[in-house]
Amino acid sequence: MYVILVYDIKKTGNYSKVQRTIFNICKKYLFHIQNSVFEGNISRSQLTNLKTELNKKLRKEEDSMIIFKSRNRRWLEKEFLTNKIIENSQFI
Repeated sequence: MYVILVYDIKKTGNYSKVQRTIFNICKKYLFHIQNSVFEGNISRSQLTNLKTELNKKLRKEEDSMIIFKSRNRRWLEKEFLTNKIIENSQFI
């Protein structure tokens, strides 16, 4: 399945450690495309593993994360308003 993952880590407490940990977990499974945004093809079992890891580190009352899922990338239309992001490259 094709996944887009977006998160916000609230700047409280151990914010930088949480942000770094979440970033590294996401990077193991998906491509980093922009600040707190990741995307890529992932199996159901990989998605389960990703969510399990993230649930251990996300602060439920402070942080937020959304995972958009599609059966296939071809069902997703992307429109770039700025420079086009080349897959597998980093954009920050």
